[in-house]
Amino acid sequence: MPRLNQFKTLVIDEFEDEKFHLPPHSHSYYEIIFIKKGSGIHHLNNNLLPYKSGDLFVISPDDEHYFDIKKSTRFFYIKFTDHYFNSKQNLTCDEFLIHTPESFMRDKTLKEIVLKLDDPCKTILRNTIENIAAYNCETDVSNSPIVFYQILSIFGLIKETLRGMNLVVKGNAIDNEQITSYIHQNIYQPKLVQIKVIATHFNIAQTYFSSYFKRTFSISYRDYIHNLRTTLIEKRFQNNQLSIKQVAHEFGFTDESHLSHYFRKRKNMNPTNYKRL
Repeated sequence: MPRLNQFKTLVIDEFEDEKFHLPPHSHSYYEIIFIKKGSGIHHLNNNLLPYKSGDLFVISPDDEHYFDIKKSTRFFYIKFTDHYFNSKQNLTCDEFLIHTPESFMRDKTLKEIVLKLDDPCKTILRNTIENIAAYNCETDVSNSPIVFYQILSIFGLIKETLRGMNLVVKGNAIDNEQITSYIHQNIYQPKLVQIKVIATHFNIAQTYFSSYFKRTFSISYRDYIHNLRTTLIEKRFQNNQLSIKQVAHEFGFTDESHLSHYFRKRKNMNPTNYKRL
């Protein structure tokens, strides 16, 4: 199974095939695929989905797919990397900060059904696709706010269609227990609990993560990390099994002096005196 790579943040592609030019494959990027004309079977993971003109599919890096073309098919592809939406957080509504388009596209429900768009949604979708195709003549379409909002509107059409089909797709919803579990497992490695790392891990916008965490846990992320780290260090000192140097190494401090400064700032006492209590 080949894995296709893409280095541009956004690529718009349109082509027609009588026999699909790729074997079953996956990619390192995301795809929105619109069928402009033709028919056949879309092999998506372990599902066989009949397709026809006007159908829409979303593909994430977790998926494997190819098209078994029965009637010459014209495809319209919108391909984008993780960086595309992350680089435009200032343009994105709150809903897509916490449930990103990428996580939405990973939902298994979207790989098991063919979306049944009603006539108004079909018209809007075709117009949107034509708008994107027309604007693709720009030098750098990946930086165009116009194209960005056109692509975002496609997700609105998908949600509208799902609601009409009595289906709910929320993407990979945030599991707060998984967040705290991740923190507790990685508290010993400072780099892994940096906001930019944990936000990326849970597919939450970095600019949104801090406010989400404080609203959810009633404490700032920074204070939560400091309180947890300090509590664990205190336990190490109370057990008196490890030297200050060993504790410093366990929690990722550069040396004993770094740990002493950190501990004194939070407990108003240096580690040596605390261990004597």
